[in-house]
Parts: sequence; structure tokens; C-alpha cells
Amino acid sequence: MNEEQEIRMFNNGLMLGIGIGAISGAISAFLYHKNKPLNADTVLSAIKQSFLQEGPIEGSWIEFDKKPRQKFAIKGKTYTGGISRIEDGTMVQYEFVADALTGTVIDIVRI
Repeated sequence: MNEEQEIRMFNNGLMLGIGIGAISGAISAFLYHKNKPLNADTVLSAIKQSFLQEGPIEGSWIEFDKKPRQKFAIKGKTYTGGISRIEDGTMVQYEFVADALTGTVIDIVRI
């Protein structure tokens, strides 16, 4: 094997290594962001927007500490919060539990 072929093999190996590194970095970044919880304010804003589609709200709150939740074999982290609004002249409050990773409302109860 001559020197030119060795350089070409070295460059090909180097490019392959860089390519594999870039792909594994992209996969790692995707998995990190996929498993990163949403900010509590972001979750509350989305829930408030849903309520605002049906009318004005008077107040809202959310606990910033994520709580573990398990229902049967399903485990996750959740935020707890609430929305208050006036319905038929009466103040009504709703409490919700939302998934911390997706912001999806898991449970909501009218109090």
C-alpha cells in the first residue's frame, strides 16, 4: 500500500468517526429533550389557554414542585394546579393534575 492510499484510508476512517459521533450526539440530544420536563409556567399557560376558549378566568395557580405519580404500572412526574372562574354568577374552581413531560392534563376536578 502506498502513502496516498494510506492517507485516503485515514481520511475515510476519520470521516466515518466524525459521522458516527455526530449521529450519536444527535440521538443523545433528542433523548435528553424528550425526557426533560416542561416548565410549570408553560404547562399552566397551555391549560389557561384552553379554559379561555370557553370564557374568562379569574385566577390560576400551579405548584412548581413536580410530584411522583403512579397509577398501576405507569409512573411519572406531575404538576398540580388550579383555575378559578365565574360560571352562572358563582365562583367555580377546578383543580388539575398535568403530566410534567408533556403538559397533558391527566385529571381535572370541579370543586
